[in-house]
Amino acid sequence: MTKLPPMSIGIGVDDFKKLIDKGSVYVDKTLLVKEFWEDGSEIVLTPRPRRFGKTLNLSMLKYFFERPSNPEEPTAYLFEKTNIWKDPKYQKLQGRYPVISITLKDVKKRKWDDAYEQIIELLSKEVKRTLAPIYNSLDDEQKDRYNTLVKKTASNVEYCNSILFMTEVLEAHYKTKTIVLIDEYDTPIVAAYLNDYYIDMVSFIRDLLSAALKTNPALNRAFLTGITRTAKEGIFSGLNNLAVCTVLSTEYSDKFGFTDNEVDSLIVQYDLKEQQATIRSWYNGYNFGQTQVYNPWSVLNCIKSSGDLKPYWANTSDNGLIKDLIVQAGNKVKDDMELLLAGNMLEDKEIEEGVALSDLARNATSLWSIFLFTGYLTAVKRVFDGKKYLYTLAVPNEEIAILYQQLVTQSINEAMISGEVTDLFKALIVGEVANVSILLQELIGNMCSSHDLPKKNLELSVHMFILGLISGLRNRYIVQSNRESGDGRYDIMLKPRNHNDPGILLEVKKTESKAKAVLEAAADQALQQIKTHDYKKQLRDFGYKGKIICYGIAACGKHIALKMETIDAL
Repeated sequence: MTKLPPMSIGIGVDDFKKLIDKGSVYVDKTLLVKEFWEDGSEIVLTPRPRRFGKTLNLSMLKYFFERPSNPEEPTAYLFEKTNIWKDPKYQKLQGRYPVISITLKDVKKRKWDDAYEQIIELLSKEVKRTLAPIYNSLDDEQKDRYNTLVKKTASNVEYCNSILFMTEVLEAHYKTKTIVLIDEYDTPIVAAYLNDYYIDMVSFIRDLLSAALKTNPALNRAFLTGITRTAKEGIFSGLNNLAVCTVLSTEYSDKFGFTDNEVDSLIVQYDLKEQQATIRSWYNGYNFGQTQVYNPWSVLNCIKSSGDLKPYWANTSDNGLIKDLIVQAGNKVKDDMELLLAGNMLEDKEIEEGVALSDLARNATSLWSIFLFTGYLTAVKRVFDGKKYLYTLAVPNEEIAILYQQLVTQSINEAMISGEVTDLFKALIVGEVANVSILLQELIGNMCSSHDLPKKNLELSVHMFILGLISGLRNRYIVQSNRESGDGRYDIMLKPRNHNDPGILLEVKKTESKAKAVLEAAADQALQQIKTHDYKKQLRDFGYKGKIICYGIAACGKHIALKMETIDAL
């Protein structure tokens, strides 16, 4: 028998019908239909990391349950080769219900007005999609309301009630309650949190979902996805029949992401058996409930690239929230981050399944919860201490180890070109020694852990940290380190690109004591070394003839002393 060529892989195709019609590979998740239908909960929320198939799954649910707007274009054929079609009970359910389907995954605007406009555009399109086919059956009041929503002239209250309005009209027409599907409900909330219009967005999403889902007699059931379950914002308050199934739950654990068997089947289909072990180590390792799953986005990209191993998950979404958390984290959290970077696990961490974004900056528990739910960590063990469950957290695989390291490094670097560092640059260039000392002390204290400043090589560690900070001045200075000049080798030199700026020399010394007198004496010694060894010679040779600001820096752990003197280049 001739072996059929493997099916094409549709990267980024999240419309179920398009995927099936094109004949692209589809890892069958249609049994989600059965689990959802038999769940017993009127409303289901399943938070999962980005690129784990949420949008495709909701698209599949839409095509399964929705009554075709044109009876001559049935959608049953989409499921004839899938697992759900093996059960005659579900064949009878296909195409029988009105469905409202909205995805908020692209609502990431920087301003509230723009985000609001984008959301009402989505609501307007869904009103038109669902109600235009039955427009003639609407009464005059319903037609007026339909027109204001579609033309985007409705009030804020009318848009908050738009999903409720659709369910009521659809039930009246079809004599059947409506299924509501909402994808990435929390994306606008996270964007609002990062861009300072949080209260406006939370208020709108709360009113929209409460009207649609709370005591709505026209609602059959609803399925929502997101990355987190936002808590304390009151978005789901009063929803007594809400089932929240996070990555820690056993429910729906195999419906998002690929299982071992599913990946093994793909590996065989695309003749990559020899790379099975490496594909596993790179993209497996997530524990959803009691199921171990792979990152589907990365697996499909790897297979499409004939087994080329890369961190495909990078840059598929905005990591603004994670970056903010890394920068704002306290020293204990940063120490834990370093343990993860070194390949270690974090034991006995409490996880909140309902995260309050407003508490993130001051709550380490919420921080680790966000890292878990966004896919940068996974829970490998759970223990009960008599009051609550505690989790052992780990980086799931090789791909995330690389991305995690890049993310931490990038976040710190981005922090270093703003705020206190900008103030440090200004003080350094004008010779405000007191401010330089204060700001450098704060930066070393806040951004370095004890592991960054090992005693056995303290001088080099402080030198490298300061050099990293000062590299932000490269557009104004030529930054050089450890070069010969005069009768010795200086630590750091800043050669001004514009000779109206001062030249700058920095020399670092370590001490065995953090006593003030000892640190100050070492700082004086560093300053004297700059002058004694004529480190300014290279600046003279550079053609610089102005003033040179010299800094002598002494350090013991996170404690520093700093002395300054201005000398002439000639």
